[in-house]
Amino acid sequence: FFFVLATSYTDMARVFVGLSGGVDSAVSAALLKEQGHDVTGVFIKIWSPEFLECTWRDDRLDAKRAAVSLKIPFLEIDLSREYFNEVIRDMVENYKSGKTPNPDVLCNSVIKFGSFKKWAFEQGAEAIATGHYARIHHEQTRNVLMRGFDTSKDQSYFLYGLSEDDLAKIYFPVGDLTKIEVREKALALGLPVAKKPDSQGLCFVGDVSMRDFLKRFIDVSDGSVIDSDGRTIGTHEGAALYTLGERHGFTVGNNSGEPYFITDISVQKNTITVSKKREDVLNKNARVSAMHWLTPSTQKSFSAHLVTRYRGPAVKALVTIVDSGAIFALDEKMLISPGQSLVIYKNDVVLGGGILD
Repeated sequence: FFFVLATSYTDMARVFVGLSGGVDSAVSAALLKEQGHDVTGVFIKIWSPEFLECTWRDDRLDAKRAAVSLKIPFLEIDLSREYFNEVIRDMVENYKSGKTPNPDVLCNSVIKFGSFKKWAFEQGAEAIATGHYARIHHEQTRNVLMRGFDTSKDQSYFLYGLSEDDLAKIYFPVGDLTKIEVREKALALGLPVAKKPDSQGLCFVGDVSMRDFLKRFIDVSDGSVIDSDGRTIGTHEGAALYTLGERHGFTVGNNSGEPYFITDISVQKNTITVSKKREDVLNKNARVSAMHWLTPSTQKSFSAHLVTRYRGPAVKALVTIVDSGAIFALDEKMLISPGQSLVIYKNDVVLGGGILD
């Protein structure tokens, strides 16, 4: 493996920046313009559920105001159909089968760096940019994805699905900055979104309870909560609505107030198994059937660090490559939830990742 310290871009290009209406993407556009790039701001409209109060109209207005402030062209693209068909449907099907997907990973792969990237190049762009807190180092023979400098905001976990070809044509201008520095830059430039709070929730959809969201798409019925001995001790709202390790949203009779953790989910039987011991849901072994490698190893086995959920701890593990996948022997137990993304790091470099079996 090799390691790098910084990102630099020297060639001027026509860059389409995905303006979300937030401060990170606005500052990204500003930085690229300062570097001499020909910058165009683009608001990406995606599917918004009718049953939720979404903020996309306000976000579009904020994106347009940022573009006007920066004196750059402003365009829009509607990817509503693509988002629903390729992100929402996939997410729902995973939950139906008892898995816990990460829709933001898929959103990045198929929407921002899929459909948006393809459209941008058709419009004459030479590169695209977003406000992600991640870094790309361009080597002569390869491109390397790295953690963002601000570890509290690092978003490289969501980006492991990109290809080397993608990385060659993408800019992450705020990846070398902290969030505080980004806001300071926005204030110094007088950007209208400088003090706008960070958005939360499902990618582009907004704040929403996942359980309430899923009930709109999955037919569920109350089922049994059982203990490790198979005894029914409570009820839940529908097995497909829960994730491993969760401790809310179900009832247990005669509960003394101690938390119960979900250790198993059976969608077929519509049951969830719980335990008072959190360690019962943790595991030291994991497997990914189809690995996506960004920085491949020449070794069949090597040591690295794994992250199995966004902002989760990095745990050291022995990685063994098998067929098209990999198996992992962790140094300590952690929550292994089928359907979630596992991402492999060597220091700050993203080696690759995949979906947990």
